[in-house]
Amino acid sequence: MHPPEPLTWTPPAKDDDQPPAQVRRILRLFRPYRGRLGVVGLLVGAASLVSVASPFMLREILDTAIPEGRTGLLTLLALGMIVAAVMTSVFGVLQTLISTTVGQRVMHDLRTAVYSQLQQMPLAFFTRTRTGEVQSRIANDIGGMQATVTSTATSLVSNLTAVIATVVAMLALDWRLTIVTLLLLPVFIAISRRVGRERKRITTQRQKQMAAMAATVTESLSVSGILLGRTMGRADSLTDSFAKESERLVDLEVRSSMAGRWRMSIIGIVMAAMPAVIYWAAGFVLQGGGPTISIGTLVAFVSLQQGLFRPAVSLLSTGVDMQTSLALFQRIFEYLDLPVDITEPAKPVRLDKIRGEVRFDGVTFAYDRNQAAPTLDNLDVTVPAGGSLAVVGSTGSGKSTLSYLVPRLYDVTAGRVTLDGIDVRDLDFDTLARAVGVVSQETYLFHASVGDNLRFAKPDATDSEIEAAARAAQIHEHIASLPDGYNTLVGERGYRFSGGEKQRLAIARTILRDPPVLILDEATSALDTRTERAVQQAIDALSAGRTTITIAHRLSTVRDADEIVVLESGRIAERGSHDELLGLDGRYTALVRRDAEAAAPIHRGARATAPATP
Repeated sequence: MHPPEPLTWTPPAKDDDQPPAQVRRILRLFRPYRGRLGVVGLLVGAASLVSVASPFMLREILDTAIPEGRTGLLTLLALGMIVAAVMTSVFGVLQTLISTTVGQRVMHDLRTAVYSQLQQMPLAFFTRTRTGEVQSRIANDIGGMQATVTSTATSLVSNLTAVIATVVAMLALDWRLTIVTLLLLPVFIAISRRVGRERKRITTQRQKQMAAMAATVTESLSVSGILLGRTMGRADSLTDSFAKESERLVDLEVRSSMAGRWRMSIIGIVMAAMPAVIYWAAGFVLQGGGPTISIGTLVAFVSLQQGLFRPAVSLLSTGVDMQTSLALFQRIFEYLDLPVDITEPAKPVRLDKIRGEVRFDGVTFAYDRNQAAPTLDNLDVTVPAGGSLAVVGSTGSGKSTLSYLVPRLYDVTAGRVTLDGIDVRDLDFDTLARAVGVVSQETYLFHASVGDNLRFAKPDATDSEIEAAARAAQIHEHIASLPDGYNTLVGERGYRFSGGEKQRLAIARTILRDPPVLILDEATSALDTRTERAVQQAIDALSAGRTTITIAHRLSTVRDADEIVVLESGRIAERGSHDELLGLDGRYTALVRRDAEAAAPIHRGARATAPATP
């Protein structure tokens, strides 16, 4: 029986008012690439200086070269403006190339970090979390921040440099017109901050909805989901449910797209109107008897002003995008900040030769601290190297939980589990993975070829080794009969193979791994009697010479075990050999009788359908 756990995983509560800390954490992601970003900064600075030079050359053309008829100067200035445009474009292409490369590397680092973190999470996390939710975090959330990550650093540096250079140039042309221009910037900043907060809130809701829809797709469009939906006549209902999820996403996408759109359009209107304001202000200055402003200066100033507003608004837009991306980063950081309960010790023990003695020494385990009673309570069991232990009991007695403690799918709450006298918590993960093999009732096969699925246990296995493992598992003849043999695709979760065939493939995979300790977690409980016999033969071949712990549902599979332990509510109710336990006429005997009664109708049905003997 699988442990009772909460149905869904809920992320820890976060304080949304901590953007500075989040921004610092985001900036740390770029730290390994600061050299490349330094080059980008140089390119940006050079591009800004070159672009600012163009208005000054334009002023000289209008005020000096054309009025005075100096064609040589006119040609030189015109060529200078062309060269400036070319250099700005070249610098822009180079900075885009470098910044995009850096951004994609950061995205790669994030994806890898999240995947690595999830690989370390305890089994309980995945039993509480929908698969689609996990996929959405890696695909949708990290993918959603791509534009920001790949362009934000460059945009910030280039636009900030452009704004500073342009303001200095405008002051050099006319400080009074510059003040008129800068008076509007605080209004722009206030508008963009408000828009950013609104988009961040909507983005958080949108990403949650995308995760919910991804989970629905993953569950309902898997092979199992399709089979269940069609056989239950719920295909239309599932479609309606998906349509409702999609409809909610449509609403959030529209709201996200339109958030602050009217406010930002005000900025665009003001930008378009500013040249007229500058011309009007210049006219008032002249009429008021102020210093004369030349036509060249006025045109150059308006050109600079437009050059100021473009990067200024881009900076504001970057701020809005960063507010939006903070919501996505927060969802990613939630995964990166998950506590890893099962870790390697600072100085792990590595065993080169493993005998295979397993000992449960005062083992107590609870899935939740708030449990009224622990799932396992103070168990003491020893399985000598090469010996066999069978664990039986009613549903919920803690049989599977006991087996999960050996490969450290969970860690004990109290006591310890040892391998060759060493606490499994002190072993390095590689030693533990080499030492313990698990064959469970729920066999998982990748959507790959038979050969690739077997090689997952031993990537460097030769064809002859794979065939030998398949023969030992009683599955080679079937594989050889397939048109593509070991190159046959097994289909999603192995749906091209029957339950017994999948079990034998899993056994062949474990044989290839060759672990000295074997955990058999109800490996034949879901099979019919005929298939069970074939799988049992493969298990017998696999168990030979190994320390074997069998979690049994059908007691016929454990009669020959060296020791049988009967669990009841997490405690050992009885222990001994098959004959010794039958002599006690207790819990084990009752379980044997129950098994016999359950099997009797099957045998009677088989006799009823058998042909008459002449």
